[in-house]
Amino acid sequence: MVNTSELENYTGTTPMPEDFNEYWDRALRELKETDRAVLMTEADFQCLNVKCYDLYYTGVGGARVYAKFLRPEKTEGKLPAILLFHGYSDSSGDWFDKLSFVQAGYAVFAMDCRGQGGKSEDVGGVKGTTLNGHFIRGLEEENPDKLLFRNIYLDAAELAQIAMDMDIVDETKVYVSGGSQGGALALACAALEPKIKKAAVLYPFLSDFQGALETGGTRGAYVELKEYFHRFDPRHEHEALIFNKLGYIDIKNLAVRIKAEVLMFTGLADESCPALTQYAVYNNLNCKKRHVIYPEFGHEFLRGAADITLQFFMEGIKEEASR
Repeated sequence: MVNTSELENYTGTTPMPEDFNEYWDRALRELKETDRAVLMTEADFQCLNVKCYDLYYTGVGGARVYAKFLRPEKTEGKLPAILLFHGYSDSSGDWFDKLSFVQAGYAVFAMDCRGQGGKSEDVGGVKGTTLNGHFIRGLEEENPDKLLFRNIYLDAAELAQIAMDMDIVDETKVYVSGGSQGGALALACAALEPKIKKAAVLYPFLSDFQGALETGGTRGAYVELKEYFHRFDPRHEHEALIFNKLGYIDIKNLAVRIKAEVLMFTGLADESCPALTQYAVYNNLNCKKRHVIYPEFGHEFLRGAADITLQFFMEGIKEEASR
């Protein structure tokens, strides 16, 4: 078991590039200038008392991004909304597992990441999925704007803005959630869209790349980084350049921009996203936050986390309703 006392003050090893904030401010300007071209149609899947829609929009670089959108069929006033993000190389999944949030009175949005297992396009020169290699994609480019996850993070922020612009959504009650890659995207979304109110994340991926490699945390998706060095920089001659570039998309660096309240879950036995990398995120948060620890758990289903998450999202709503 990890000794958490050693992690309480750990803020990560991956450097933050000197122009980090300028990089993301420039990216957000590009996003603002992007024509969203939102298209929403009723989905083939429908459920009693729920309306389900296929939602498409244009992200930076011209990619068409897909998200599921669900809402209660009958609504009174504006709804709180939850944005859900999926794990690495996966998709937004089935409609069924979003219905509990809809039943609780939320509008729900679930995004497919570019070029992964869902319907969103990756316009980087190929059609269809690329399965993996996403977080190292763009490292060979001189311009860090070519990093694929820059655009995926912007897609997440854009979906939040689309949700907030909807007449049925209360823009002051928009929340984000996800696990692993989905946890990273939820945090990135909150970092890039400051109106996000709350974020509930499980064992976030894409954090402290250098720390993950140095501690041997190279199972799961992080193994791509080990393989990258093994194949393309075997003597680590370009290590500083590589980690500086990855610093633009490192979640522990984006964490300092987050204003939302954050609820984070960590399994101390996680071998896919080592606890060290997760603490690097948490310890860089300057917002209201809470860390829920599962000592014997790894990168797996965390018992009770879903209940805690829903209660976390409903706290403010319950307070308002009781006034």
